[in-house]
Amino acid sequence: MALPKNNISSNDELTNIELSIQISLSGLSFCILDRYLNTITTLKDIFFDKRLNPLEVLDHLKLQFENENILENLSFSNVCVIHDNDLSTLIPTPLFDENCLADYLKFNSKILKSDFITYDSILLNDSVNVYVPYININNFIYDQFGSFTFKHVSTVLISEILNIEKNADTTKVYVNVSKTHFEIIIVKKSKLLLYNSFIYNTKEDFIYYILFTIEQLKLNPEILDLVFIGDITNDSEVYSITYKYIRNISFGNRHDVFKFNESPSTNHSNFTLIKSF
Repeated sequence: MALPKNNISSNDELTNIELSIQISLSGLSFCILDRYLNTITTLKDIFFDKRLNPLEVLDHLKLQFENENILENLSFSNVCVIHDNDLSTLIPTPLFDENCLADYLKFNSKILKSDFITYDSILLNDSVNVYVPYININNFIYDQFGSFTFKHVSTVLISEILNIEKNADTTKVYVNVSKTHFEIIIVKKSKLLLYNSFIYNTKEDFIYYILFTIEQLKLNPEILDLVFIGDITNDSEVYSITYKYIRNISFGNRHDVFKFNESPSTNHSNFTLIKSF
């Protein structure tokens, strides 16, 4: 089912309340923003014990709607769904052809003939992000709210990081960490050098993918700057093993423009969820 894109939720009553939901196979998060108060009133993360399939994730999402009264009882002026998966690829805008979506994806992602493929534009990078959303999630949200906005997690990441680095004259490696996967974004002199995503099971997997990536780009781990965002702290295993090989590590900052009823766990957590507003 092809759903409308970039539309405002069609509730009868206009409100200042907005909802953002991030969906991955390892967990889901949701966030509610009161625009009038400029305050994020609700922020919640649900982590799964293992990676699930999209049908199982939908069951968990339905359970949240049953248990969280605010999701059922509030009217939202805008609803956004962020699809967090590795089924995406970037195409330079001058080379993009809307009739070739499947062709772009099939070389680096396992897709099915029945998959619904769509795209986001990334203006700061003059590129188009082609991806497969979780269509069962989209259908459920459409049934709940009517038309809504949806985008890929990498669209938010790349746009926000390029904006942060727009005046930079150095190279930075950003790593957005989740429980079982991470995204890596490398920016050189304010230009996107690389984006990729990896699934990991151990801390050794984690550091292998990072070191392999920087080696392919001939970057020096002794001097490069690596910035962690997402679900990571300096006492985590993946942080410790990364620090053995890369010395210049820091944590990013969302540079929040909102107030919070309950603050996020760190200044760099829930980066894409909060930046989706």
